[in-house]
Amino acid sequence: MARPRDVSGLDCEEPFELAAARVVDVRAAEVFAYAERVLSTEDIEPLHDMRVASRRLRAALEVFRVCFPKKRYKAAIKPLKELADALGERRDRDVAIVFLEDFIAEAPSGDRGRLQILVARLREEQREANEALSPLVSEESLADLRGRFDDLLGAVRA
Repeated sequence: MARPRDVSGLDCEEPFELAAARVVDVRAAEVFAYAERVLSTEDIEPLHDMRVASRRLRAALEVFRVCFPKKRYKAAIKPLKELADALGERRDRDVAIVFLEDFIAEAPSGDRGRLQILVARLREEQREANEALSPLVSEESLADLRGRFDDLLGAVRA
């Protein structure tokens, strides 16, 4: 799992809103950093890292909610929640598949066929979850989300 980036430049003498903007800016950048390989089902770590980063960003937004204009906050958090939910749907299938594939090797031979059928079903659900996630991580959608965060942070920095 990717470690959270340090938030540099925090100063206890600066306004709370500016500190909030710095933290949210770094956490948002973490989310966008994993988008390129997030749809891979061969390497599931980028999806996991993006999901964790989205959770960190949501937590930061909740902590600093009072610092942001309500309308801009809602405009940023709503699509972030949608993205996080879609990442979670895909991640649930990834975890189950990895677990079952490891388990199959140790399972009694009579159970392996049924377990392989279950893995095949999970792979289909994984594919469907990827289809639902795909438009949310498209260049256009991510650019829109990035713009919403730029707008949110701009309101504080102005």
